[in-house]
Amino acid sequence: MSNFLTDNPAIYERQFPDPEHRAARFAHDVLARFGASRPLRVLDLGCGTGRDAGHLAALGHEVVGLDSSRAMLEYATAHHSAATFVEGDLRDFDLGREFDAITCLDSALLYCHTNDDLNACLDRCHRHLVPGGLLVAEMRNGAFFLAGTPGNTDLLDGVRTRTVTVDGVPHTSHTRLYLDHAEQLLRRHRVWEWPGQTEPLAQDSAWRLLFPQELRAFCDRAGFDVPALFDSPGPRTDEPWRPDAPLSSGLTGDRLHLVARRRPHR
Repeated sequence: MSNFLTDNPAIYERQFPDPEHRAARFAHDVLARFGASRPLRVLDLGCGTGRDAGHLAALGHEVVGLDSSRAMLEYATAHHSAATFVEGDLRDFDLGREFDAITCLDSALLYCHTNDDLNACLDRCHRHLVPGGLLVAEMRNGAFFLAGTPGNTDLLDGVRTRTVTVDGVPHTSHTRLYLDHAEQLLRRHRVWEWPGQTEPLAQDSAWRLLFPQELRAFCDRAGFDVPALFDSPGPRTDEPWRPDAPLSSGLTGDRLHLVARRRPHR
């Protein structure tokens, strides 16, 4: 399915900037904290523009980025030569090799909408990790959105409008988020406008919302132990990530961070 942002990586980078590489530094620091201190073979799932994979490679890791968007992969290859990029789907990728670590940032895991999708993705992760290898995932926290946590409505109230300019052309988005309780999804309706456009472009997408204990159960079934599950700090939390920060296990925040370790056997 066509998606305006994944079809236009330069606009994506302006829409979701990370000039300080907080996401990549978060992943690097978490891997070191949980025992992976040497340069690693890392697979970055849902790598998008390659920004995180490229920075992890610059930190000394051997990095492969995987994404389903050819436009994103072409952009990533052109801008981040230290990493390798391949086309693939989260649910059925097969690279024929193992990695020391897998990263899955910015809610990429939540594009697995069904239980079968999520089981398939975690099974693929298990297959591609060495025994003891780490999966680090960063995503939205279903408990925050679905459990009626006080203050959780700010993201769901009304339409948010934003304009980003690329090559002198302003692109304006109008975004509305809403909950689909029956399907356990956070849905997004976004309308794009830019000069010379004949009519607005409307697109819909969604993320699966997972409760923390639910995520633990999926990981257990797939052959992972979970040494850490925390809401803050992280690359997209109010309290900024730092390597020595204590991990909050209250899990009331809007982000959820997973560290899972592959067992030798199921």
